[in-house]
Amino acid sequence: MAGRTPRQTPTMSDVARHAGVSVSTVSHVLNKTRPVADATARAVLDAVAHTGYVPDAVARALGNSGYGTIGLAMSALSNPYFSNVVHGIDRHASAAGYSLLLADTHDAHDREIKAVSELLRRRVSAIILAPSGDGATAIHYASQVDIPIIVIDRFVPAPVDQIAVDNVEPTAALVEHLASLGHTRIAMLTGRSGLATTTERLAGYRTGLSRTGLGPEPSLEADGDSTEQGAVQAVRRLLSLQRPPTAIVAGNNRMTIGAMQALRDAGLRVPGDMALVSFDDFEWADLFQPRLTAIAQPALSIGEQAVEMALARIRDPKMPPRKVTIKPVFTHRESCGCPSVTRIPG
Repeated sequence: MAGRTPRQTPTMSDVARHAGVSVSTVSHVLNKTRPVADATARAVLDAVAHTGYVPDAVARALGNSGYGTIGLAMSALSNPYFSNVVHGIDRHASAAGYSLLLADTHDAHDREIKAVSELLRRRVSAIILAPSGDGATAIHYASQVDIPIIVIDRFVPAPVDQIAVDNVEPTAALVEHLASLGHTRIAMLTGRSGLATTTERLAGYRTGLSRTGLGPEPSLEADGDSTEQGAVQAVRRLLSLQRPPTAIVAGNNRMTIGAMQALRDAGLRVPGDMALVSFDDFEWADLFQPRLTAIAQPALSIGEQAVEMALARIRDPKMPPRKVTIKPVFTHRESCGCPSVTRIPG
């Protein structure tokens, strides 16, 4: 990434012009000195990302190295899976002599831009990002000041280092397993629209149906919005169908919790009345009754490898971008309706 020349360096006036607001409004948004309407703040943050503007003092600081801080932008506070990723990142960064600075994106585009902006202000040496969408704006913003950015959890169409698990084949394996047990009406609780993980896991679900000779049925694809409450509503809709499913694939661990709640509220037993499997395991999954059949992502390893990619990129900014796909583990327990074993797909 080539740095900007002084003549090319964007100014606060450029941001104001692009956003259609005053320079003072830009200052209030960036420095948090006065409340600004949400729509205006979003316009300013988008303009900041579009122009690549970084305050002069921060830009000078970013030109120096050795600050020893790695920034992390993700929805860590609202996703149990990410808490383990954070642990892996923190542990490995600390061992390498780096501190960790966390900014929660809440899986929202405007919060993501704000998070990345704040991390750059804090003069981090690299940013690890779990993008809320394609991550393009945040990645562009970081690239303007030559700060390495490592994308985790969701692959994006950008020339940056990335690490995530395979979502398609493991989800297909869950469907095929349920079909092998005799289920012909298998539903899928899908995640939030716009996330790569949602798209890929839905593709895996449809692949599994195709391989087992089960045709797709749109009514069995229920939007769970990646949340507990979204899954509760989605399962209620599925149960209200004239021909409800006999098995459910939950697209993440939060939706699994919501599904369990909805099934319990309906007086249904797992797996006696409804088989339930999940993409994303829990540390406490062995404590559930019945124990949960799930795809387990190696969260600690993902965090550690993300730090390694960041450190390598700091050492050699000119190396080609890398894309690492990790195979998760199929953890076979009882919620699918058969005896408990553990296996790793070949």
